[in-house]
Amino acid sequence: MIVIKGARVHNLKNIDLELPRNRLIVFTGVSGSGKSSLAFDTIYAEGQRRYVESLSAYARQFLERMDKPDVDLIQGISPAVAIEQKTNTRNPRSTVGTSTEIYDYLRLLFGRVGITKCHRCGQIVQKDSVRTAIDRLQREVLEGEKVYILFPFPADSNRTFKQKLSDLQSKGYFRLLVGNDIVDLNEQSLSKPPKEKHFVLVDRLVFHAEDQLPEGSRSRIADSLETAFRDGAGYATIYLVAQGKMLHFSQQFECATCGIKYEEPEPRLFSFNNPYGACPKCQGFGRSVGIDMNLVVPDVSRSIASGAIQPWNFPRFRENLHALLDIAPEAGVRVDVPFRDLTREELDVVMNGYRYFDGINGFFRMIEKKAYKVQYRVFLSRYRGYTTCDLCGGSRLRREALNVYVGGRNIHDIVRMSVDGAKEFFDALVLEPMQEEIARQILLEIRRRLKYLVDVGLGYLTLDRLSNTLSGGETQRINLATALGSSLVGALYVLDEPSVGLHPRDNNKLIAILKSLRDVGNTVIVVEHDADMIKASDIVVDLGPGAGEHGGEVVAVGTVDSIIKHPRSLTGKYLSGEKQIPVPLLKGSLTAARRSGNGDAIFIRGASEHNLKNIDVRIPLHMFVCVTGVSGSGKSTLVHEVLYAGLKKQLRSIARDSDYPRIRTSEDAFSVGRHQAIEGVHLIDDVELVDQSPIGRTPRSNPVTYIGAFDDIRALFASTQQAKIRGYTPGTFSFNVPGGRCDACEGEGYQLVEMQFMADLYLVCEACKGTRYKADVLEIQYQGKNIHDVLNMSVSEAIEFFRLTRRGKRAAEKLQVLEDVGLGYIRLGQPATTLSGGEAQRVKLAAHLAEKKRGLHKLFIFDEPTTGLHFDDVSKLLRCFNNLIEAGNSILVIEHNMDVIKSADWIIDLGPEGGDGGGWIVAEGTPEEVAQNERSYTGKFLKRYLAASL
Repeated sequence: MIVIKGARVHNLKNIDLELPRNRLIVFTGVSGSGKSSLAFDTIYAEGQRRYVESLSAYARQFLERMDKPDVDLIQGISPAVAIEQKTNTRNPRSTVGTSTEIYDYLRLLFGRVGITKCHRCGQIVQKDSVRTAIDRLQREVLEGEKVYILFPFPADSNRTFKQKLSDLQSKGYFRLLVGNDIVDLNEQSLSKPPKEKHFVLVDRLVFHAEDQLPEGSRSRIADSLETAFRDGAGYATIYLVAQGKMLHFSQQFECATCGIKYEEPEPRLFSFNNPYGACPKCQGFGRSVGIDMNLVVPDVSRSIASGAIQPWNFPRFRENLHALLDIAPEAGVRVDVPFRDLTREELDVVMNGYRYFDGINGFFRMIEKKAYKVQYRVFLSRYRGYTTCDLCGGSRLRREALNVYVGGRNIHDIVRMSVDGAKEFFDALVLEPMQEEIARQILLEIRRRLKYLVDVGLGYLTLDRLSNTLSGGETQRINLATALGSSLVGALYVLDEPSVGLHPRDNNKLIAILKSLRDVGNTVIVVEHDADMIKASDIVVDLGPGAGEHGGEVVAVGTVDSIIKHPRSLTGKYLSGEKQIPVPLLKGSLTAARRSGNGDAIFIRGASEHNLKNIDVRIPLHMFVCVTGVSGSGKSTLVHEVLYAGLKKQLRSIARDSDYPRIRTSEDAFSVGRHQAIEGVHLIDDVELVDQSPIGRTPRSNPVTYIGAFDDIRALFASTQQAKIRGYTPGTFSFNVPGGRCDACEGEGYQLVEMQFMADLYLVCEACKGTRYKADVLEIQYQGKNIHDVLNMSVSEAIEFFRLTRRGKRAAEKLQVLEDVGLGYIRLGQPATTLSGGEAQRVKLAAHLAEKKRGLHKLFIFDEPTTGLHFDDVSKLLRCFNNLIEAGNSILVIEHNMDVIKSADWIIDLGPEGGDGGGWIVAEGTPEEVAQNERSYTGKFLKRYLAASL
């Protein structure tokens, strides 16, 4: 039993709780009710702290140091593992394969059983021995055929030909094979090396079956081969006289036919994080600085004749375009078709040249030679960017590593596969008996980890996908799969909304995995709002009843049935159906009210980035549009990489008519996903992506500064009579600039004391006592409160406080939008770094709601805005969406939450599967129309939700 007594972290109100071990326990409740404070900041923090404290002082200084949570007693806690949504790494070397340890096992597999093939002739490269030479001889020689056993004539450049002959004769060698003829040195003297390739003859014999190498003995062939290897510096050759065929053997690791030496496979050869294995050009990153064709040809819908190649539109370089147009008929290059329609052969001419035309590559080589002049350096900077490394082809590895194969694939072939494809490959992989014995345990680990990734719904990811490009939900599920692979028992797992980014179709797989963690002897605590997850749990802990100051209490604990019956449980009311998020209905009808828009729409033509299948997409404006589909179906690619990036690039486009263009800025370098065209951009004034990234990276940033309300609050204090007498301005009440802030802590309110191997101490500033301001500034009061008192108010309290006066109404109006999005519980001065991803997203939404720019039409894009939201908070979010649309804007949302999807005006459902099986439009239309589509997984779940709502 896990016993918690007197937990007071953040807003927890001295709660006591007893939880059984080895159970699946769900913490739920409205946003801000204290779920994360209890699960992560109390239970996980104490479990992690106890584990770290058990280590030596030397080891502790390298590990995360946890503060002791504010709790009287915690008993029965196990070593804890936290699996959060945060994308923990920004390391460009980290991939799905490395973070799940699959790549480590791949390196070991290729290093131990990999087969090296010559890149020139394709022959297997191996170290030969007498045994392997005889085995090959038995396979290729004919019965009774004459064979010569030879070794290459010595190639010592420090000795003359006559000296070499003399040495050979002293060892008893008197015959050379020159071409197909034998030269007897006793009968014929040679003064200079023959023009033909020549070998030293060791033995001549007629091969018979009885000449096989018997076990435990040595035959004449074996003796002769051993002599040839010894005197031939590790090289031997067998000449099959009747066939006129040479069989070359080498005890070096090199191609016996081509003589090319290769590195012997070992695990470090396949590591792009090790200088030994990393590509020497890109240093293991897979990308290097080069000419970015997206910048050279920014608009692929234009033809060569109409100026598709942008640098050749400048007068001083236009001669290159004229040269291309001159040779185009002869070279077979069409100059009047869109650049994207050129064939591979045509592109080869454009890139590499033809006759006197140097091509794009030749043009930029010429520019690079003149880079000692500043104008050419400026010109080059405009078209340079990170492109796939041309030496390693993006594999990140030395070329030698790519010559090693397992099952006919090199390691780059495998990491480019999706997890689903890699699982199929390894399930079907058959090795030689000895290789199978060596690789048995390695393959077991690889297959098990791939299975876990498929089970958590990530089969569409490729193993070389960068970790820093994953969503929070994908990162968490990868960490979950890694935890499953480690096979821990007796541990405490704490997860933060693992269902984020997961389609309802795949929920059962995730629930089964969490139950399997529980069944092997672990305690699993999940902070979750998903109804299916809650219903599948053993114990539910419902926190609340409200948020912030109104939360922090345990409303109910028990089974799902007991939670549903509990009169105070808001979660129970939604689970039972007593409360629900309704679909707006037409007056006097049971038909859902859907906006039809005014006919305006943005059209995406030919979207083909990643797994998108050259699709055309219509996005209606002045409506609430939802993009849905299973994980990996192409939603983020379509919305983020094609639509958002494409719109942003067009809206920010700047006329380039200078002969010497300015240095490229980040705005010019928008990386846009492949598509043919985006139409209807003129119908919107701007596009905003409202994601869950932090609103600030320092504790100085807070919600009221972000929405602009703090400016009004500081102005109110500066307008008081006492402030005017002292000459205070609004800037005096800012803790971000010198003046009124405390000089000792520079407005932080605390001072940091580093404790090396112990947790760092944050001590309240002795000068200001944590208020952030100088004492004389705190003497200024507005309606009986100083600036520190106001910053300590919750949003709800501050609204009531400022509404009391006429001058404070403006600040109250700005704060009201925070209340509208369900953030009435946060404090005005709460550091932005303490906000969750969902809270940060709603602060951004509030900032947009607070804007008074009437007449502007913005397209707002939200990526899973329901992350971290309780059922009750989702209904508030939907009201905010309606307010944005009524103000003349459009909304596009990527979402899996069925309560949001059923409330949309229009749905675009992608799929039908993830990865290569996705990228198509499965269904589009109103929720009712999509629900009738039998091919749509979203439609199947939507039908049930609509039936319950209408």
